[in-house]
Amino acid sequence: MKFEAREKRLIRFLGIFIGLYAGWMMLYEWVIHPDGTLDTLVINDSSLWSLWLLNTLGFETFLGDNETIRTIGIAGTHGLWIGDPCNGLTLFALFSLFIVAYPGPWKHKAWYIPVGITLIHIMNIIRIASLCIITLKRPEWLDFNHTYLFQTLMYGFIFLLWYVWIKKFSSKKPDVKPV
Repeated sequence: MKFEAREKRLIRFLGIFIGLYAGWMMLYEWVIHPDGTLDTLVINDSSLWSLWLLNTLGFETFLGDNETIRTIGIAGTHGLWIGDPCNGLTLFALFSLFIVAYPGPWKHKAWYIPVGITLIHIMNIIRIASLCIITLKRPEWLDFNHTYLFQTLMYGFIFLLWYVWIKKFSSKKPDVKPV
């Protein structure tokens, strides 16, 4: 069976992406997560920025009182506990590995990946602050918003970043030559 150039590029991209993602998952599960340093760093940073955002919006807030900031919240609530799966590291990797695997000049990848990770991190900070507000105003909505709404928004945002990469910065060649 002969593949067209487009199918070959798709298979190549998927092979690279799946291989890189499998490598990331092994690295994360066997090295990064057991060590805990990177997860803690990202959670602490997200917590402090979320706290800043909530304070800026006029809320009286609190932080957990141990060296690892895992709980933040608004006064009068039980707060939010931020687990490792919610810190955004997997989203950073998913986004970055897609950009690495997809064709495009490395000079653009070198700046687009850090910008994308920063934007995803900011979205996660907004998500955490929003969940704190939901915990205060409508605690019965917390589970739905955490599990469905914000996951949809986060993945939708990543798809938007991928779309921008594909349309604006990748080096895809047209499949049909102009006449």
